[in-house]
Amino acid sequence: MIQHIKRYIYILIFFCPFYEGITQEDVQQIPILQILTTLERTYDIQFNYAVQELEEIMLLPLSRKRTLEETLRYIQEQTGLTLTKVGDRIYYITEEKNETRICGYLLDVESHEPIEGAVLKTTKNTLVTDNEGYFEFVETAPNTFVEIRHLGYKTITRNAAFFAENKCAILYVYPEETLLSKVILTSYIVKGITKNSSGSTQIDFSKFSILPGLIETDVLQSVQALPGIISLDETISNINIRGGSNDQNLLLWDDVKMYQSGHFFGLISGFNPQITNTVSIQKNGTSAAYTDGVSGTIAMHTDTEITERFKASVGVNLLSADAFVDIPFSEKSSVQIGVRKSLNDFVTTPTYVSFFDRITQDTEVQDNDIAILNTNQNFDFYDTSVRWLYKISDKDRLRLNFITIQNELSFNETANVDTVLETRQSSLTQNSIAGGIFYERIWNDTFTTSLQIYETDYTLRGFNANLFASQRFLQENVVSETGIRLQAHYAWSPTFNLRSGYHVVETEITNLNDIDEPLFRELRSDVVRTHGVFSQLEYSAKDGNTQMHIGGRFNYIDKFRKVLIEPRLSVNHQFWDYFSAELLGEFKHQNASQFINFQNDFLGIERRRWQLANDEDIPVIESKQGSLGISYNRSGLLIDIDAYYKNVGGITTQSQEFQTKYEFTRTTGSYDAIGVDILLRKRYGKFNSWLSYSFIDNTYTFNELPEVQFPSNFDITHALTFGTSYNYKNLKVALGLNWRTGRPTTLPVEGIEVINDEVNYEDVNTNNLDDYIRADFSAIYQLKTNKRWRADIGFSIWNLTNNSNTIEQFFRVDNTATIQEFKNDALETTFNTVLRVYY
Repeated sequence: MIQHIKRYIYILIFFCPFYEGITQEDVQQIPILQILTTLERTYDIQFNYAVQELEEIMLLPLSRKRTLEETLRYIQEQTGLTLTKVGDRIYYITEEKNETRICGYLLDVESHEPIEGAVLKTTKNTLVTDNEGYFEFVETAPNTFVEIRHLGYKTITRNAAFFAENKCAILYVYPEETLLSKVILTSYIVKGITKNSSGSTQIDFSKFSILPGLIETDVLQSVQALPGIISLDETISNINIRGGSNDQNLLLWDDVKMYQSGHFFGLISGFNPQITNTVSIQKNGTSAAYTDGVSGTIAMHTDTEITERFKASVGVNLLSADAFVDIPFSEKSSVQIGVRKSLNDFVTTPTYVSFFDRITQDTEVQDNDIAILNTNQNFDFYDTSVRWLYKISDKDRLRLNFITIQNELSFNETANVDTVLETRQSSLTQNSIAGGIFYERIWNDTFTTSLQIYETDYTLRGFNANLFASQRFLQENVVSETGIRLQAHYAWSPTFNLRSGYHVVETEITNLNDIDEPLFRELRSDVVRTHGVFSQLEYSAKDGNTQMHIGGRFNYIDKFRKVLIEPRLSVNHQFWDYFSAELLGEFKHQNASQFINFQNDFLGIERRRWQLANDEDIPVIESKQGSLGISYNRSGLLIDIDAYYKNVGGITTQSQEFQTKYEFTRTTGSYDAIGVDILLRKRYGKFNSWLSYSFIDNTYTFNELPEVQFPSNFDITHALTFGTSYNYKNLKVALGLNWRTGRPTTLPVEGIEVINDEVNYEDVNTNNLDDYIRADFSAIYQLKTNKRWRADIGFSIWNLTNNSNTIEQFFRVDNTATIQEFKNDALETTFNTVLRVYY
């Protein structure tokens, strides 16, 4: 028996090597698709291929004793196909060709809008998608893989076989969602505005669509589209977040604190929109890593990716011209430079005149003494921004930032003094210069550290000539701040992260009043140093529906020996597919605030001076706030409702813009703000419409004033914004309407307006100015030239109906004991146009 078994074994061993040769004539061939299906089942693997390329290929059956590697080699030898392994279990099958045509369209998965400027890279090619998201090139390298990257989106990789020959593929890309900063609402108002699970709202200007009245992506004008954020006087230097004054906003540029925000003394943003890539707005629930800004945080960021190709743009509008370049030095380094300069040195446009008249209302520049003639009025502004990235190694990254913002106003005052014609120049300059160094070290997959050092300096200087008194008045307000933040990030599991660090800030503020006749000099300089230790636990549920940040900050102000403990909370939970709920809370403080003198500060134009707390008559400002929100998002319809309560203590009357009653009173107090922000947004076809509404009850408490409680100067009870935008191919159009109740004001007592040569006021803030209403329009058209060049032409109308909006009202008593009323109005109908060329 054993002999027979051995004989059969010898026969099988002898004939197995010739099995394929024997069956070439006797065994029927089968489709290769059937063979691949059997292999997938047997070895638990997956083949990716274009079916139409393989459906006609036939092969002989294969011996089951062949290994997987032998079988794949046999397929390649018999068919000429190329099998490429990617990952542990996936193989791509492609036909061997000398060249492959790769083309397609790249679209946003949610909006289906084209993704422009995405970078496609293979072993031999690098190119970017055009304004329609289209790409096309020929690849000659075999087994090519195409990597597609765009800032804010997940990187995707496709084999060349994915793109069917002579047929362009449509690829959908998903927004980049880090573990603990998940995007929960996209296109929050318009495309490019998203709301994150941390409670912040982010504007990505690389994807930004259009807003009414704006043809440039003005950073600080754009944030006012969000509910709960307004500017009572239309300036970006006086933004009010949920009833707070502008000095209660923390303004960051790549985490460098800025004390100046605008050009034209606040009418336009001082931050070049071409280099500022994103801006994040946090009204509540701020990360424990940040301090200051008891009302809110506006954080601007430049691009964090090293560019792979040269980019440039040049633009001009009726106010300024600007240029931007993004230069790659190597695969490890690139630099961005942006410059902007006003045009009035070369041409005076109607837009410039409108802006100039707006900022100089009721100031010495326009309304000087009747015997004094103002001439040679000149205003100039410019800014420069630089950002350099350097990838030292795969684990070490370095970023350097520099920014300078400059405003200069001058005019001549001429008068006949003692029969002699005399001329003197008065001037006002406002400038900032700041820089920062940021270094990040990735130690391993779970542990990262970073170090940031920054310096920011702000100077406001006014020189006022008084011809008849032969006097000059010099005023200066100087801020110098240095900050150091060391932070560590540890991800101990897919669901839990820990961020901790140390933060020290030293701020020095100097105020100078210097008069030469009679001789008077007042100089005050204060320094405050704050140490902060912070820690924050971050949780993300495995299903991604729950995100939570809970942490705190321990602060020590060494000058006052003051300890402040500040808890922070941010929770977001998504449920029932279309709903999400949000709970936010925070304690914060700030040491610097502004005091305002409407009488003579800086020619009456820039009336705000920064000052430091002294823990006596100027307290450290402290805030507590909490909010609860719920949103619904389905089929293009978004409903977002957010209710909040905020208490801010330590404010002074001088920081609250009193221009009537209590203008010269100095005391401290607090305010309580209770409100709700509502946003409705609906997308339908190429149209996008939104309606935002804000209600607030904002009340002061000043225990040392005769009227202890009364409405805040920023108590805008109702504010409503409606807008609609239309996108069609290369055209973007937007139309919007803004309405709000007039700001509170105090009127003189009717019939008894003056007592003892002073205004006799009614109870404070018991009246309001007329309602504010403004309609805006904007349109941008994109011109296509070729794949490297494109141009944008834009046109906007601010205050389309030329409505007269009073934004300030105050009263004075003249030399005859007669009361005089003064009003400042917002911008009249103002046109602007832009031409921008991109490379």
